[in-house]
Amino acid sequence: MTSQEKILSVARETILTEAKAIANLEQLLDQNFAEAVQAVYQSKGRVIITGIGKSAAIATKIVATLNSTGTPAIFMHAADAIHGDLGTILQDDVVICISKSGNTPEIKVLVPLIKNFGNTLIAITGNTESFLGKQADFTLNTFVEKEACPNNLAPTTSTTAQLVMGDALAVCLLQLRGFSSSDFAKYHPGGALGKKLYLRVSDVADQNQKPVVTPTTPIPQVILEISEKMLGVTAVLDHEKIIGIVTDGDIRRMLQKSLNISELTAGDIMSHNPKTIEYDAMAVDAMDVLEENKISQLLAVKDGIYYGVVHLHNLIREGII
Repeated sequence: MTSQEKILSVARETILTEAKAIANLEQLLDQNFAEAVQAVYQSKGRVIITGIGKSAAIATKIVATLNSTGTPAIFMHAADAIHGDLGTILQDDVVICISKSGNTPEIKVLVPLIKNFGNTLIAITGNTESFLGKQADFTLNTFVEKEACPNNLAPTTSTTAQLVMGDALAVCLLQLRGFSSSDFAKYHPGGALGKKLYLRVSDVADQNQKPVVTPTTPIPQVILEISEKMLGVTAVLDHEKIIGIVTDGDIRRMLQKSLNISELTAGDIMSHNPKTIEYDAMAVDAMDVLEENKISQLLAVKDGIYYGVVHLHNLIREGII
């Protein structure tokens, strides 16, 4: 296979094969799934997810998804479990075992041990008639007709189905727990995603200097204030009340009209009724205001009093965009 057309053809066939299998999962959902979700939700313990081979890799991802959405979960490798790691399982834990065939040697050894402990066992398997499928308290069917692999051997479609079933489980639990964006932020404090959920306007404005002039400030001093504070803008205040804003764009437009600026003041060229945002608003909301109004700076206020400036560059630097 050397031609680009052939490569693209194989890629498309792979995607369509997996997409078809995923769409079919909806038809395989039954009472077992609903009862499995309720069992996890009502449990006082954690979720222990186990598997072997590629199923183990899928298990680790489902664990990560559950942990990040309010359901404590731990990964336990099926091979390690029968060599000492069974101690991971506590009395109130729910165990999810993932296996395409449900008949691998490690699974056949592990399942009776879990059953002896008395823990609720949920199976995610493509073979509901397998050893695992028969022994589990609840069986989630992830049957696929074929793997995307041309030899129908390498786990591809089957592992994708396992992953999607795990996501469905996690999202249902998220809904039951009333898990909000605020809760999500607690578990995702780092990176751009976390910042969108917790970074506030005040956090950004506090990074900047606070340019300010009065309506009677001469234009040369206005230019100096904008230049020194390096935000391309200054608020115009009258007894702490914001009455306008002067941007570097206002300065350029003024110079295009007249070079005689000796008698001009901030009040002569300022824009009235500038856009503002509360200091405790989310930074991502400030980004929305900037984009909606096609501006680069926004004045932050606290109880109607000028607080500072939020600049587009601040939000870019913080990864909000």
